[in-house]
Amino acid sequence: FGRIAGVTEMSSTSQLGSTQIVLQFDLSRNIDAAARDVQAAINAARGQLPSNLPNSPIYRKINPADAPIMIMAATSETMPLGRIYDAADSILAQKLSQVKGVGQVTVGGGARPAVRVDVNPTALARYGIGLDDVRFALRSANANVPKGELADQTGRWVITATDQLSKANQYRPLIVAYRKGAPVRLSDVAEVSDSVEDVRTAGLANGKPAVLLIIFRQPGANIIGTVDRIRALLPQLQASVPPSVTISAISDRTGTIRASVADVELTLGLAMVLVVMVIFLFLRNLWATAIPSVAMPLSLVGTFAVMYLLGYSIDNLSLMALTISTGFVVDDAIVVIENIARYLEAGDSPLQAAFKGSREIGFTVLSMSSSLVAVFIPILLMGGIIGRLFREFAVTLTVTIAISLVVSLTTTPMMCAKFLRSEKGRRHGRFYRGSERAFNWGLGAYRSGLKWVLRHQPLTLAITVATVCLNIYLFIVVPKGFFPQQDTGRLVGSI
Repeated sequence: FGRIAGVTEMSSTSQLGSTQIVLQFDLSRNIDAAARDVQAAINAARGQLPSNLPNSPIYRKINPADAPIMIMAATSETMPLGRIYDAADSILAQKLSQVKGVGQVTVGGGARPAVRVDVNPTALARYGIGLDDVRFALRSANANVPKGELADQTGRWVITATDQLSKANQYRPLIVAYRKGAPVRLSDVAEVSDSVEDVRTAGLANGKPAVLLIIFRQPGANIIGTVDRIRALLPQLQASVPPSVTISAISDRTGTIRASVADVELTLGLAMVLVVMVIFLFLRNLWATAIPSVAMPLSLVGTFAVMYLLGYSIDNLSLMALTISTGFVVDDAIVVIENIARYLEAGDSPLQAAFKGSREIGFTVLSMSSSLVAVFIPILLMGGIIGRLFREFAVTLTVTIAISLVVSLTTTPMMCAKFLRSEKGRRHGRFYRGSERAFNWGLGAYRSGLKWVLRHQPLTLAITVATVCLNIYLFIVVPKGFFPQQDTGRLVGSI
């Protein structure tokens, strides 16, 4: 494995009967290409492994630190737990592993059906039989080897038969040894029963014994899409097992994710409505409000197109970027409209005002958008897992601002030339006059405050320095973390 390209870390965990090797690859390495290299390395090392391995080595494309995306339970009122486990391991797990986005399916809460032989040491000592004799008898009875052959001068036919034992009553008559001319059978020296491979494991679902199917996703797979595909497969899974077995989903990690995305979507919608209301409150003109409001849906549609081309998904980070950008995308349009309206009030025609206003303010709008984009350049250039995590946020926000810049310098002047008219000489209603008085009062209060600040410049400077120092102090003392703590409504424990 050490010769595989892109491996940054390799660790192994060994226990009785198994060894797990975890390979961590560089973030730039394609996971499917890495999987092909791992399979090739396994094939190359197969000849160096012990010949008596029960199974060939296998690999899975998963994140060892990732939590399961879904847990399903198989329960039955009549079928033994061992048979349920056998069906879950041989049928359900195989079908689930073929679902797009599923990286690994672990079957727990039970074990495969098995025959348990509990040897009585006192009986062995009485007959003078050792444990190796019992082990040899069991191995000989279960040997899946040819029973003979038929041959002639031209050919040979090997005779095989499926005579492996699978039930306890088939093991009890086995002859372990002969003592004083009489056979000593397995039932004479041991208690033989139908059971499972591991009796020290159990699973419960809603208080009932159950076999659990723990499902992990592949790295980079969309968790919501993967869970939706698994749920769509549930009827087929139910039909592939005996009718007495009931399959149900007892844990679904997408519940909190769906709720979180829905909350951010609601926030995005409210932000758009509030932005339009604020624009109307200050411009007090329907067309002047509608024109910059067009920049929001156009910018969002263009951003969705770029996200699709880049392979991004609509998640919390991208939706948060879109929510933040709702205030940014209208800034450029409002600046352009204000400048065009100034030329309209000066007596120019709408078309002339649109040309003059957009030409004069174009560089200013470009510099505003460039300064906003420059803030996210460090995030775009950030490396490691943190950079990979927040790059989608930065790219989404940058694309939205860039598209709003194009809309503000093209669509906004065109709509102003078509729909915007001069307000000179037009009679206004009570709302306009009342808001005008409120704006004049606010302007007067701002003028008075500005005069007071200019008369007390040393005090203002001292307050500014004290505020900066307070911010530095608070930045030091405020607790820091990767993500804020979140109540997901689930309690997970381990023993």
